[in-house]
This record gives sequence, structure tokens and C-alpha cells, in this order.
Amino acid sequence: MTVRTSTLANGLTVATDAMPQVETAAIGVWVNAGTRNERPEINGIAHLLEHMAFKGTARRSAARIAEEIEAVGGHLNAYTSRESTAYYARVLKEDVPLAVDILADILQNSTFDEDELARERAVVLQEIGQAHDTPDDVIFDHFQATAFPEQPMGRPVLGTAEIVGAMPRTALVDYLGEHYRAPRMVLVAAGAVDHDAIVTLAEAAFATLGTEADDGREPARYAGGDYREHRDLEQVHLLFGFKGISYDDPDYYAVSVLSTLFGGGMSSRLFQEVREKRGLVYSIYSFASSYLDDGLFGVYAGTGTDQLGELVPVICNEFSALTGSVGDDELHRARTQLRAGLMMARESTGARCEQLAQQLQVYGRPVPTEEIVEKIDAVDAAAITGLAERLISGRMVVAAVGPTDGLESYDAIAHRLGH
Repeated sequence: MTVRTSTLANGLTVATDAMPQVETAAIGVWVNAGTRNERPEINGIAHLLEHMAFKGTARRSAARIAEEIEAVGGHLNAYTSRESTAYYARVLKEDVPLAVDILADILQNSTFDEDELARERAVVLQEIGQAHDTPDDVIFDHFQATAFPEQPMGRPVLGTAEIVGAMPRTALVDYLGEHYRAPRMVLVAAGAVDHDAIVTLAEAAFATLGTEADDGREPARYAGGDYREHRDLEQVHLLFGFKGISYDDPDYYAVSVLSTLFGGGMSSRLFQEVREKRGLVYSIYSFASSYLDDGLFGVYAGTGTDQLGELVPVICNEFSALTGSVGDDELHRARTQLRAGLMMARESTGARCEQLAQQLQVYGRPVPTEEIVEKIDAVDAAAITGLAERLISGRMVVAAVGPTDGLESYDAIAHRLGH
């Protein structure tokens, strides 16, 4: 394995995945804090903070941050999820010290200038508005909120316009001080990197991080339920789902195989039955979202009002059929798809960097590729059917946006699944 890890005196984990054959490097900092670490009155702050990190530090203006990274042909970006926030860069190997310096600067020395904050709040409000106007995007927020009501896990990553529009500078400073602490952060680099050199850079660059950290994460409480929003659209955007699988569940790899087999590609059951044979949709797929202590499994479909009446029973029948039998060919295809995706990602510095960061945050250790492949290959037909029965026996969650009048009631859909 090419991975090496070290822990600095302040608790920051530093990990590298060397790829001697490449000339570039991906490097980033992953913070073990996201939307589920927010109180209701500051929902959206993790995402707003991610934006504000690029808007100026004590050493660099917002323009200077962009100019310095682009002057060396590099790329700097970030994203926020429900359980983490990531800041990362792609650079040539000789510019790794610059990338580390910029990342350390924006995460420790951001000034959160009031004028910049006002402008960036307006930008995020535009982002929230755009998401609201994109039904196949916002439907997932409603699905999440219905699955995990009245709790951080169910709130939108972007927050709401009302809360974000009034977010004060002091809230950003307090959130940063509470959550951006060394024991909750990992610095990961993949590609043309030297581990000892990265450790030396990190020791100097991240010296001011706090050394104590409390998890501060409210446990997820899955509930399920029904959400419908009538809109004058051409299609109904529909999500069916169930309580899923957490990262540490013994069925974690089985649910990936199941989702791939069920709705993960053009050869999957859903695509073949719903789109190819019946022409009921343009887009349909299944997904498995895992979290530290819970998960979701579901199916997205977009269909016209004339097709809705036929679509719902077909999806329910396909869900039920999962508990029956699984063919050797489809099981082989699903496992091979996952293995191939894993191996293809190994050729990308960015993918290897992100995968290693996630492994360290979730499992506290790098997970060898051979171990992952072994667990994928160990998933057999009995594991798939048993897991499918486990999933659909629980309380369902349904979310729909569009002309929903023709959608069966929640109880009628549940009845089709034997509830």
C-alpha cells in the first residue's frame, strides 16, 4: 500500500497516497463537521462558511487567493455535505507547498469581512433559489427532511433564505472556533507527494489550530413519511425510499451491490423494466446514502402525469422482486461495475485523495483496495435478498414534486409493498 499516515502534536491527521508515475498532486483538508452539526437557528452556516473561507484572510485578499493558485495553473475548490466540509486543491508537484499554505491560511486566518459577507450571502441566496427552481434537485432535500424530520440530519445543506440572509459574522466566527479543530480535521494528499515533506509543511502551516474537540453530533432518528408539493410542471419528480445502511453496518458493501444491480446502470432491473420495456421515464435510478450512524436507500424517477399510474405499481413490484431471487449474471455485473469503478478511481489523484480522507474520517484508518474488493466479491445472492427484505420491511418515505394529483396515497403505496 502506498499510503502513510501521521498524527501531529495538535491532533491533526496527515495522510499521503504517493503516485510516483504522475506529475500533479491533489491535496485537501476535510473537516468532520457539516450540516448535522448545525443548530436550527444557524442552518446553512457550514456551507456559508465554506464560501467565506475564500473571501480574504489577514494575508491575502479574495482576489489574491484566486490569483496565486491560478498563476501556477492550479485549481482550488470546496464542498459541504451533511457530515463534513472539504477544501482542496489540484497543483503541479512543485506547487504543493503553495497549496498547503493557501489551505492553511483560509482555514485559520479568514477575516470574514462584513462587505464580503453581505455579497456572499447574496450569492448563496441565489444558489438556494436556483436549487428551489430545479425540482429534480430540491426533491432530495424534501426526501431527506421527511426521512429525518425536525433534526439536523434532515435540514438542507444550503440552509434557508431566511436564515442565511440574516446570518451574522459572529456566528461564522463561533462555528469556526467550535468545529475547525485539529482532532476533527485530516490533511490528505495524493499524487506526486512526499509524506515527510507534507508532514513538515503541515506542522508549520497548521500550528494555530485548536487541540481539543467535542463531536457535537446529534444522533440520526429515521422516521419516514410522506411529502407532496404540487407544482405546475411537465413531470412528477418522485422518490421512494427506506431506512438504509450506515458505514459500519455489516451490509455496507451489500447495499452498494444491491443498488447497482437494482438501478445503477443501463443493465439494471429498473432501467430495463421501467424505461426500456415500458418507456415510462427518461431518468430512473436507485441510490444508497450512508452516514456514520444511519443511511437511506431509495429510487428517483421523473415521469409524466399519464405514466404515473403505471409507474408506481411497477416500481413497487420491482422492490418486492428484490426479496425473491437474484441471477448469477446480474450479480456478477453489479460486482464487476463496482470493482471497475474502484479501480478507475485509483487512476485519479483527486479520487484517491477524497477516498482516503473519507476512510480516515469514517473508520480512522486507510482501507486497502484489496480489502474493499474482497468484501464486494463476498456479497452473494442470499445477502442481496436478505438485505432487500430488511430494507423494504421498514417504514417507507415518499417525496413528490410536480402535478401530484394522480399519485396514489401513501397507505396505498405501502400496501403494495406488503405493509
